[in-house]
Amino acid sequence: MTSPAPALHCCFVKTNMKKPVIGLLGGIASGKSTVASAFQDLGCAIIDADLLAHKALDQSAIQNSLITEFGPDIVEPRGSIDRAALGRIVFQDAGKLARLTALLHPWVLEKCQQKLKEYQQDPDVSAIVLDMPLLLEVQWDRFCDHIVFVECPKEIRLQRALNRGISPESLVERENFQISLDKKAVRADNIVINISDLSSLVRQVAKIFTSVIDN
Repeated sequence: MTSPAPALHCCFVKTNMKKPVIGLLGGIASGKSTVASAFQDLGCAIIDADLLAHKALDQSAIQNSLITEFGPDIVEPRGSIDRAALGRIVFQDAGKLARLTALLHPWVLEKCQQKLKEYQQDPDVSAIVLDMPLLLEVQWDRFCDHIVFVECPKEIRLQRALNRGISPESLVERENFQISLDKKAVRADNIVINISDLSSLVRQVAKIFTSVIDN
């Protein structure tokens, strides 16, 4: 993604102190993962809740609960959960999305808590970045010392979503179940402008990082 930044982060590592937790907010396909990667290049540890949610779908107990709840059509021929099929079901029905969240989030949040504790004890970690799509919705902003909102023009987000196989209609459906981008931006301590200029994005992240570490 981004080329490694100069190895300056060792100078910022705080030992025997609570490491700051930085929460990321932004719309779907806004570039939160790219921002997280830029923070990682500066010595931050990343907790990717989306990745953990994918791992949750591999847990047999969760799989069985999902099949019971949503039916056998969400199962691929090889036996794993078809995430696309599951998404088509839940993102058209708020009740079904709530049930999916209830099944997945306890496992995901437990793993996030474990990783927070692990990274707090790691002397090579300067700060912890929490990349969680529903950060505000599940009130995990209370664990964050700093919130960063990634702002990206809608037309760019739409194109990125299409490249991922997400239609414009599906993008709107998914975001309708989330807190509005305006409210997310208001909640943030800083805003990163992501308009496909990677060098500008990296500079913005470095400035925020320095400010967070120095406080």
